[in-house]
Amino acid sequence: MNVRRSAAVLAAVAVIGAATPAAAAPSPSPSQAFPSALYGDSDPKFDGVWRQSLALLAQDTVGVKPAAKSVQWLVRQQCENGSFASYRPDPATACDAKTMLDTNATSAAVQALAALGGHEEVSRKAVGWLKSVQNQDGGWGYAPGGASDTNSTSIVIGALVAAGEKPDQVEKGGKSPYDALLKLALPCGGDGGGAFAFQPDKKGKLTANADATAAGVLGALGQGMVVKPGEKSEATCEKATTPEQAAANGAGYLTAALAKDGDHLLSALAGAEPQPDFGNTADAVVALAARGDTGQAEKSVRWLEKKSASWAAQSGPAAYAQLILAAHATGTNPRDFGGADLVKQLGATGPAPQAAGKTKAADDKEDSGSDFFGVWWYVGVCLVAGIGIGFLFTGRKKQRQL
Repeated sequence: MNVRRSAAVLAAVAVIGAATPAAAAPSPSPSQAFPSALYGDSDPKFDGVWRQSLALLAQDTVGVKPAAKSVQWLVRQQCENGSFASYRPDPATACDAKTMLDTNATSAAVQALAALGGHEEVSRKAVGWLKSVQNQDGGWGYAPGGASDTNSTSIVIGALVAAGEKPDQVEKGGKSPYDALLKLALPCGGDGGGAFAFQPDKKGKLTANADATAAGVLGALGQGMVVKPGEKSEATCEKATTPEQAAANGAGYLTAALAKDGDHLLSALAGAEPQPDFGNTADAVVALAARGDTGQAEKSVRWLEKKSASWAAQSGPAAYAQLILAAHATGTNPRDFGGADLVKQLGATGPAPQAAGKTKAADDKEDSGSDFFGVWWYVGVCLVAGIGIGFLFTGRKKQRQL
């Protein structure tokens, strides 16, 4: 889910759910009046649409109706051509050639708005744009025109499905997204057999990537970030000639990787000691549960219940959303996740959900980012509630620098 890209910095660009500890993003200063409709209080430049989409999607998944102004903020982030950038500080200013468009943010927004309902025209335009920037190999890169990668291709598949499209019929040059994923799957046997690579290296070599594999399993199954536990099945690695077999192979790789390191994944920056990778572990749980590999998924979600609290508090709304989606995928109660109420914790990072008695005028008030007092009232409430927000910059920032 992801993108799972989300709550931390990776050594390589990854979008659905990457999580390696890094320096926290700066908190707002009086000169940084971020929108009060936005979830999280860290600089949204690289992940505003992404974390908003995940927050709204997670709330909808557990039956919470988000604040109308938060949904409207996301809708207003869309460019006229249907795309979404990572963040537009002033949505009243039209997108232009300098606007950094983002297939991952666009796809996450489609999944969130499709789940919420009532935004068919927004989703239609977004899907139209995604189709217009599809690569000749059938896949997508993070930015339009960029080389296809597993994470981006997979989250676009999730958006297509959410919008009622059939991914196998969305083709460019006679190739569908599934063709692109099959090219990024490592063969069985050898190092990383069955996994997905993020992208080939300059020599065309594929290297196993756990984050990409979690995304690739979901994409190959034709699923988005919200899944229900699938029927139990065992993963065996065989030559992948179909997306379903590629998903099975990827699930086998994830199962082995999780079991090897104590039911969680590890990640490390160059020269650093390996650290628990909470975001990728959560994404792996979702991928395994979707395919029906529930044994390891349930073990790993139990590990997350015990170990992820500090990471989520530091990382912010996207992290809470990832945990909620992992809990949902395994039938775990997100309101009693290792003793924590993830739904309440996510809600504390943004506007209060819609509730009986609130006037429509107050709830629909649009905030374009200039409501200084609203921002600081919200930050103060979060501090009083003891929520450690400090959202860490994601691999999305890394991508902007490439």
